[in-house]
Amino acid sequence: MTKNKIIISQLLLRFALAITMLSAVADRLSLWKNNSTWGNWKNFELYTKQLIYFVPEKFATICAYTATFLEIVLSVMLIIGYKIRLAAYITSLLLLSFSLAMTISFGIKTSFDYSVWIGFAASFLLANQIHHFITIDNLFKKKL
Repeated sequence: MTKNKIIISQLLLRFALAITMLSAVADRLSLWKNNSTWGNWKNFELYTKQLIYFVPEKFATICAYTATFLEIVLSVMLIIGYKIRLAAYITSLLLLSFSLAMTISFGIKTSFDYSVWIGFAASFLLANQIHHFITIDNLFKKKL
């Protein structure tokens, strides 16, 4: 594969992961009017409580806020190319936790339907790339 194809593939992967997570955040913040999954924060909290029914309810609420915060921060990091490896590893752990919780709570089919296993694998693949291209980190390295 040529270097240009690798660069384009990496950028597409970074943007796909980031946009997917930001779309989920937009849904729970009522920014998607039609075709929403949760539609608002209250429904997302209820879903989170169902998803991780095996933890105390208060902790589930904290998890909802933490997941949303991480999805926003990690998405921005992936888009601008800041600490790609770190952002991708944390994204993979976040998506792995979603995958496992969905499988435990709702069965494997649900986690397949929402493609969280693919997101997990894709972010893990991105984290393990030898070189990351078109990143803020690379700009800073060149200036030093």
